[in-house]
Amino acid sequence: MSVDEAVALIAARVKTVADVEMVPLRAADGRILAADLVAPLPLPLFTNSAVDGYAVSSADLSAGVERALPVSGRIAAGAAAMPSLQAGHAIRIFTGAPMPAGADTVFMQEDVRVDEAGRAVVPFGLRPGANVRAAGEDVAADHVALRAGSRLRPQEVALAAALGQVRLAVRRRIRVGVASTGDEVVSPGAPRGAAQLFDSNRFMLMALLERLGCEVDDLGILPDDQSRIVDGLKAAAATHDLIVTSGGVSTGEADHVRAGIESVGHLVLWRMAIKPGRPVAMGVIDGTALIGLPGNPVASFVTFAYVVRPTVLALAGAIQSELIALPVRAAFSHDKKPGRREYVRAHLRRAADGAIEAVKFHRDGAGMLSSLVETEGLVELSESLTTVTPGQTVGFLSYSGLS
Repeated sequence: MSVDEAVALIAARVKTVADVEMVPLRAADGRILAADLVAPLPLPLFTNSAVDGYAVSSADLSAGVERALPVSGRIAAGAAAMPSLQAGHAIRIFTGAPMPAGADTVFMQEDVRVDEAGRAVVPFGLRPGANVRAAGEDVAADHVALRAGSRLRPQEVALAAALGQVRLAVRRRIRVGVASTGDEVVSPGAPRGAAQLFDSNRFMLMALLERLGCEVDDLGILPDDQSRIVDGLKAAAATHDLIVTSGGVSTGEADHVRAGIESVGHLVLWRMAIKPGRPVAMGVIDGTALIGLPGNPVASFVTFAYVVRPTVLALAGAIQSELIALPVRAAFSHDKKPGRREYVRAHLRRAADGAIEAVKFHRDGAGMLSSLVETEGLVELSESLTTVTPGQTVGFLSYSGLS
């Protein structure tokens, strides 16, 4: 199955959690907005000055000549009382202060000189309405300021605060259980046999899920025993919205996750046309989605971005955001098979001509954690592409955009 087909299938099969809770603004960052936020008032609340300067009426200005206008008042930001502008006069005004009645234009103070009589001498040529912020020009009253499904960032929280909101309705955090499988891995700190490895995938996946705003439970390591894997998955399904495992989804005799899903649930997806990470299992056990990722760390990381991430967003009711690869110049050669999408680990550098280049990690292998640490993102190579040559334009996905 292609990557695009898999993502579309996930979006169609997953149901958003129904529970909604109210949270204070301080706790809203990273949460998913449950309902449209309709602006109860305009932004700005009132027409105001965008600069420190002098408020005037454009009707008092003359084309081609400067004007000397008596200064008949002063308005500071937050002023309780506002003088009206007299015809042929100017008012001293400061950034954020409300525009006085009769004024429609503000000259920046650095463009104005004050003559011996204390008049503001304003230059000619400034367009009417300059340096004025109209009420509602940012957000109109009764306009949808934030859409349901928005994943709230600091800037969305700021907008909600500017609209006077104290609390926001958000979807509850989805509950995810994470397990590794296999007798060949042990948890860090546990006794390790000569042929065993410390489990890294579980901790990587838990960190990635927490960055997506999930409540994450560590389910530990499930041994290479199908009955125990089945029992563990069924128990986890009763208390979680999603289960994520790593390892045990290939075709080996000790790969029991896929068979476990089929024995107690329904298998939706298995094997994707992607490198690294072809063996990926997605299924449903007792109504709970389960995703089995490959055991190799890099393959697990890449398939997390294209299978787990959209599943989490769909469960959480978030607006799905497409991963858009930015064009950069390749500084490497690479050959690939047609018919599958491939992701190459790379870091960026600025070339002598100023262009941004992607430099491929110097070693291949889906088990090299150092390749994720020493690079900044993935070069995305489409299914139809077979060769990359230096100087060719390729797409680059930053790791920061995958969480």
